Amino acid sequence: MKQWLKKQAVKAIVTCKQAVNNQRGEGFVDTAVKILMAVVIGALVLAGLYLLFGETILPTLTQRIREMFNYRG
Repeated sequence: MKQWLKKQAVKAIVTCKQAVNNQRGEGFVDTAVKILMAVVIGALVLAGLYLLFGETILPTLTQRIREMFNYRG
């Protein structure tokens, strides 16, 4: 029993040391920066599309629809 307990304690210590010395993987800061970048880039893309549709595509589209249904001329 004493030998088993000693092996378990050594195993736990080795596992803790490996976890502390582990330098691979992602941290919380890296993930937060990636999420922030995705949100900012998405907002810029949406703003660009909104401007494109609002000032370029929709006015010409409404003008074409009015011309198409204009039966006077």
